[in-house]
Amino acid sequence: MRTLMTAERGAHWAQINEFSFVAGMRLLYWVARIFGRRPLRFILYPIALGYLFAKPTARAASRAYLGRIARANSTLKIHPGLMGVLRHFVSFGESILDKMLLWSGSFDANSVKFHGLEIIVEQIAARRGGILICAHLGNLELCRVLARREPGLSLTVLLHTLHAVRFNRLLAQLNPASGVNLMQVTEVTSATAVLLADKVARGEFVAIAGDRVPVTANGRVASAKFVGDTARFPVGPYVLADLFRCPIYLIFSLRAEHGWEIHFEPFRDSIELPRHGRDNALAALVADYAGRLEYFCQRAPLEWFNFYDFWHAPSMEQADAP
Repeated sequence: MRTLMTAERGAHWAQINEFSFVAGMRLLYWVARIFGRRPLRFILYPIALGYLFAKPTARAASRAYLGRIARANSTLKIHPGLMGVLRHFVSFGESILDKMLLWSGSFDANSVKFHGLEIIVEQIAARRGGILICAHLGNLELCRVLARREPGLSLTVLLHTLHAVRFNRLLAQLNPASGVNLMQVTEVTSATAVLLADKVARGEFVAIAGDRVPVTANGRVASAKFVGDTARFPVGPYVLADLFRCPIYLIFSLRAEHGWEIHFEPFRDSIELPRHGRDNALAALVADYAGRLEYFCQRAPLEWFNFYDFWHAPSMEQADAP
């Protein structure tokens, strides 16, 4: 058993099923639709508690992350024990519930406050596209609220969904048209790059996560300090920006007392990677991104949802690489 757990800790994130409690989340969704969110606490905590004991890898990853973030900022009221992990899982469950309500059209869009939105609005008016680097912080699906609010915005979200087939099937049942702006990409091929370049050239935006290493084996990454230790981050967003000669923006979402917040930040007006010193240039970009991600993680420490050993160099079985 110890051998199996050790092997799972070293597994690539794409081999870990994050949404194995789909049945529980379906129950929560219907409770919220019928009775509202108030009774959810009585149901969500038992579901999260079951997840706590059923997923030792996720439990260990959460505990390690909470310990790191608590040491990085002693003012945060974070306890890396089992109760802290339980609160982390409950926060994850609430985020998944919000995602389901959002996709079904039952989410209160007025509860979302935007910060720095004028940056994107100006780009939409100028018909200048770009890349949005997001993170697994808060609720990534809040981009849909922005798309509804700004009719001129055309947004394509790149994501790897092969590890969450059951959950994505559930979302499709809630709203069959909900995935129209999602592009499942295991590897960005030359054909994919051409397609995305055309979108950006037409003034559209492409969103890609900056805190998950590539799915494919031997994917290119760069290391940076993050929450007190060195972690690996993908360089794909910056390589794409170099190819497209387009600006890059950061987008972070987090839960606040009044509801959800979405923060936009300019990152680079353009990127031109040098022929010599390319790796150093990519490392500098990754370090800047990691610094901003850590800032928002400290603002909402229970909202970062990477339940695997983020600071451990992941491995992937060769048979899974395709």
